[in-house]
Amino acid sequence: MKIKNFLVLFATLAFGQFIKADEGMWLLQLMKQQNSIDLMKKQGLKLDADALYNPNGVSLKDAVGIFGGGCTGEIISSEGLILTNHHCGYASIQQHSSVEHDYLTDGFWAKNRSEELPTPGLKFQFIERIEDITYIVNQKIANGETSEIKALTRPFLDKLANELFEKSDLKNKKGIQVQALPFYAGNKFYLFYKKVYSDVRMVAAPPSSIGKFGGETDNWMWPRHTGDFSMFRIYADVNGDPAEYSPNNKPLKTPKYLTISIKGLNEGDYTMIMGFPGSTSRYLTVSEVKERMEASNDPRIKIRGVRLAVLKEVMDASDKTRIQYANKFAGSSNYWKNSIGMNKAIIDNDVLGAKAEQEKKFNEFAKNRPEYQGVVNKIDSIVSSTMPVTRQFYYLSEAFRGAIEFGSPFQLMDQMKRAINEKNDSLKNKTIEELKGVFAALHNKDYDHEVDRKVAKAVFPEYAKAIAAADRPVFFNVIEKQFKGDYNAYIDAMYDNSIMSSQANFDKFIKKPTVKVIDNDLATAYSRAKFDKTNEIAKLLNTGGNELALLHKAYIRGLEEMKLPVPSYPDANFTIRLTYGNVKSYDPRDGVHYNYYTTADGILEKENPEDREFIVPGKLKELIEKKDFGRYALADGRLPICFLSSNDITGGNSGSPVMNAQGQLVGCAFDGNWESLSGDINFNNQLQRCINLDIRYVLFILEKLGNCKHLVDEMTIVE
Repeated sequence: MKIKNFLVLFATLAFGQFIKADEGMWLLQLMKQQNSIDLMKKQGLKLDADALYNPNGVSLKDAVGIFGGGCTGEIISSEGLILTNHHCGYASIQQHSSVEHDYLTDGFWAKNRSEELPTPGLKFQFIERIEDITYIVNQKIANGETSEIKALTRPFLDKLANELFEKSDLKNKKGIQVQALPFYAGNKFYLFYKKVYSDVRMVAAPPSSIGKFGGETDNWMWPRHTGDFSMFRIYADVNGDPAEYSPNNKPLKTPKYLTISIKGLNEGDYTMIMGFPGSTSRYLTVSEVKERMEASNDPRIKIRGVRLAVLKEVMDASDKTRIQYANKFAGSSNYWKNSIGMNKAIIDNDVLGAKAEQEKKFNEFAKNRPEYQGVVNKIDSIVSSTMPVTRQFYYLSEAFRGAIEFGSPFQLMDQMKRAINEKNDSLKNKTIEELKGVFAALHNKDYDHEVDRKVAKAVFPEYAKAIAAADRPVFFNVIEKQFKGDYNAYIDAMYDNSIMSSQANFDKFIKKPTVKVIDNDLATAYSRAKFDKTNEIAKLLNTGGNELALLHKAYIRGLEEMKLPVPSYPDANFTIRLTYGNVKSYDPRDGVHYNYYTTADGILEKENPEDREFIVPGKLKELIEKKDFGRYALADGRLPICFLSSNDITGGNSGSPVMNAQGQLVGCAFDGNWESLSGDINFNNQLQRCINLDIRYVLFILEKLGNCKHLVDEMTIVE
């Protein structure tokens, strides 16, 4: 076994010229098997594999977890203190904000534990255990208990996960949840045991003028001067177990937390990032890349563009609306701009050419391997037939499921009709209570009916411009026949008169519900038509979906075999990964060089009091002008803000810890650079950079601006 491992390592290093050393979102559980730990040590790592991931003990893995529903956070003290991005904590900051307590604008700093704010709905998840269950899935396929395609589906994997959980020694532990997932397109399967904490409290957040400095203008751009961080704390019961909020809960005593280094960084220094990258598509064919550009990205760009224009106008006009829609705007605009940049980078970086070269090599490899012959052509054929339908799906989803919030629970309305027709008072009363819950959820504190009306008036014509009449939902027929093609008249009628439009309309209906009112309700008909069209499109897409999934399984298995002995990593799927690289500058264009770090000088250079994105808080400006940076300054007296590294990241890695060769925290990952936004499809080692917040700027803001030295003192800092 040792000889075999040596030969694999030797071959890997011998063929090193084919390895893009910084590429890869590596599975922790395969580090030893794939010898990626040796490649990391060659790059500069000073730790052994068990220090990073130890299935039988405590490791760095135990200081990293899932923050909320789509970000990463890290533990930075022995008492459950979490560091993540400001944009990851943004929904929670907005949740606590109001015109009277505008934490988005003013920031939030808990001066003691009693001021830390409980945040209902916010969770933090640790990975307790990872098990390889590939052999179990394959055995079930071989026994006829499932098919190869059904083994990839969520119902099968959820059922299997629960079965295995019931047999495990963790089944009686509090807060444990399980998830089984396919990797390498279903060539491997892993089961994740997660420990979920639900009492997570907000501790610190800089004002948005720091946490979002540069706004959408600087998003995905370098140089960057954004203090993109926020802090939260995990609370647990007296035994340290997960528990719902209680004033009796205590800060979690964590088995592992990250030591912080403020020694500084130099070009070429080793960096590694552990986190939960959300989704990549590194194994697409040329036809699938084109589909991504035209059928997915284009609809997102166009529909979100018109929605964001409306939201920007109304948010600029009202503080109340700005707070209400802050999180929605940020979430929508992030991948709107990403899609624009991705389409541009695919062309600029010749991703289609790279994929064509990959296909050429694969087809050569497949010549004497029947199981791989014709795979690419079959994929292309399916994509060719489904691409127009995929485009319809994304336009429909972006317009009527994403941009427009208003609608009606038509299934409940059908239930009400049944109750009325059957004269079933029990069912009628039950339905009324359910409708009350839906109405309250729709008209929540972050929804404005008039804002949504304006969005609808912008979105409807944009959708109609893109989608042929025959392919639109049937409510467009109503617009043509009853409203003579006048979108605004239809929207006004629906937003004014529908059952769910206002409290007055709703109360009038539930006081005396009738079938006639339901049948004439525009919002109910609109919601039903939207649902029906979505189902119709989904069925069309599913026609080739199963075959495509199996073709991808073969294609990715073949690509993996073709690369041997060089190891391969699976696409990101929001599971814990490790990526390694170095602090690294880059040259995006002829005659242009970007340094690997920025300083506070750039904050003042970008300052524009007339532009909300570039306002500098008075106290911060004073500190910068006085150069009052304390121990966080560089040798030349300047204050570091952000830095670049060559780590391979994507969405979901937001908030991930950036660690040095000793495993000490030096920064917090928060963005990628504009020139490499095609990186989710094809990694470019020359251009792809991870934009990170320097931990020294975090500590400076906490101590000097937030007056939270007690939080800094809580951490273990290496100078």
